[in-house]
Amino acid sequence: MTDTTDDAPWLTPEQHRAWISILTLTQALPAALDAQLKRDARMNCFEYYVLARLSEAPGRTMRMSALAALAQGSLSRLSHAVTRLEKSGWVSRRPSPEDGRHTEAQLTPAGWKKVQQVAPGHVREARRLVVDVLTPTQLTQLRRAARAVVDAAAPGWLDSALVVLSNS
Repeated sequence: MTDTTDDAPWLTPEQHRAWISILTLTQALPAALDAQLKRDARMNCFEYYVLARLSEAPGRTMRMSALAALAQGSLSRLSHAVTRLEKSGWVSRRPSPEDGRHTEAQLTPAGWKKVQQVAPGHVREARRLVVDVLTPTQLTQLRRAARAVVDAAAPGWLDSALVVLSNS
């Protein structure tokens, strides 16, 4: 094995502090959002995200493969989540009318009602944890920085998510 530590582009102390802050943010924020949703809605953040994406989709319906991509989860993880959401009566599955080889998930009327019940608390938590602790300038900077990082880590993913939002 070759020792490549001398060739590593080590971080400066300031870059290291920034990196640790980002890692901590990416762990602490999802955990806090998940805790709020579990406490108030008895669902996890991924399940809520699935319901929210379906609520924004045309006809509140989406192909499972597209939904998995938007939710940044595997088809297997999505399938398990949709099974739980089906048991609660919030989502149903059906073969795609355009291509029966594909399966679609559809938000049920009870699911739409659940999204409407849960969304205010989720938005309050997002405001408490992020929006209200930053100045408008910081929020804009964070949005731009987050976009740059997402574009590097998952090219095209944010654009796909924004297209779905703009079509709703």
